[in-house]
Amino acid sequence: MVVIDAGIADEGNLKMLKSKGHHYLCVARGKQKDYRAAKEQGKPVVVTDKRNSPVELLLVEKEGIDDSLLYVRSERKAQKELSMRENFTSHFETGLDQIMEGIQKKGGTKVIEKVWERIGRLKEKYPSAHRFFDIQVEHDGKKATGMAWKRVVPASRKEEGVYFLRTSVKDINEVTFWEIYNTIREIEASFRILKTDLEIRPVFHKTDENTMAHLFLAVLAYQLVSTIRYRLNAKGIHHNWSHIVRNMNTQKAATVTMQDKNDRKIYIRKCSKPETKAREIYDALGYKYQPWIRKSLPVRQTGVLPEKQSQKTVDTDYMEITS
Repeated sequence: MVVIDAGIADEGNLKMLKSKGHHYLCVARGKQKDYRAAKEQGKPVVVTDKRNSPVELLLVEKEGIDDSLLYVRSERKAQKELSMRENFTSHFETGLDQIMEGIQKKGGTKVIEKVWERIGRLKEKYPSAHRFFDIQVEHDGKKATGMAWKRVVPASRKEEGVYFLRTSVKDINEVTFWEIYNTIREIEASFRILKTDLEIRPVFHKTDENTMAHLFLAVLAYQLVSTIRYRLNAKGIHHNWSHIVRNMNTQKAATVTMQDKNDRKIYIRKCSKPETKAREIYDALGYKYQPWIRKSLPVRQTGVLPEKQSQKTVDTDYMEITS
């Protein structure tokens, strides 16, 4: 089974994989219409994503497509699309207000052809928003005398947050279909971690040796990241790495420096108590809440021992650690 990114899942690549005897799974390109449930009286299977948002899954079929199709509707994706639509329609309506001002004010754009040109450019700028508006321009044959518009409310939200997956495998259920597709999301997340959190790029080194060391350390660090996330996922914690780091950064270590009568500089280092979210991560991994309670590091500055010296006091290189 080859799971393909949507960017390269064109018909040519799919035919090539099929000719070599490989099964594939990818996002179906374009809008899918005139589809029907693959099973009679088929009902959507509801699962949850990593953020506990409901996702509806249903095997469907469409005339002219031999592959198995999976209807996917994500409530979180629907909310995101709704928010984006409101943002774009707001900007589009602001553009209409500006065109209206040009018609009304002296010296503004009033020639009917120019007004429609401005409306056309606005539609090009916001292609996903203009379909929600019905625009009317009043004119006397040559010049626009007014303009009005109203919002067209979509009949339903059923198509918001919807996309389709396709695979060459025939005998497959909804949940297995969905879980296989999610493997590519984990791979994409791995690359995001390498590129952002672990800073595998940009590379500022000038020699090949240093560049290879930089790449090696980034890949080595990812093994630790992957292990931690795997163990957290097993405990039901599905945070990305940046979220984990943000939670753990709430716990701090503080160092107090002082000097005693024997001219020794003493460093007392204490670890703060973790907050609730950090404790949840510690519990899932089986770690202590505090790596240490207290560390005392006495260091002599002068190197000259006093006449009455305790047995624990030594030369400049001595450091005592107590927990």
